[in-house]
Amino acid sequence: MSEPTLTRRLVSPSPEETHRLGVKLGKLLEPGDFVGLVGDLGAGKTHLVRGVAEGAGVAKSEVASPTFAIVYPYEGRIPLYHADLYRLADYEELYATGFVDMVADNDRAMLVEWLDRIPQAAPREFLRISLRHAGEAERSLEVEAFGVRPTALLEAWLG
Repeated sequence: MSEPTLTRRLVSPSPEETHRLGVKLGKLLEPGDFVGLVGDLGAGKTHLVRGVAEGAGVAKSEVASPTFAIVYPYEGRIPLYHADLYRLADYEELYATGFVDMVADNDRAMLVEWLDRIPQAAPREFLRISLRHAGEAERSLEVEAFGVRPTALLEAWLG
């Protein structure tokens, strides 16, 4: 993997702020955007994803963890895939799900939790958000853009 073209770091003081950050990102997403999320259990990935989905116009009642289904499609302002790679063993198993074709279609934005388990699932250009515990409710976020569109997305999102 190449070096990121842009990196931003910030601290979210609460789950509600993490959600708000997600809403702001979701309002900026376009079909073809790929956002990979990395972080331990309880690091805030779900709060962020729920916010992104809300910002993308997806009904709150539709957003669920795709741990067992691997990928959930959502409809909103833009179509969105929400994937979870936690239970997959390797790239070959991911490939068998049809995931690679979904990424290649570029007709939806894509949110992928546990990207660190199968990093080669990411396309050449993507946004990676690493969340870490920084206190009881605080989370540190490191956001890395790889490529032109992800860099523009990160600049519009966090400045």
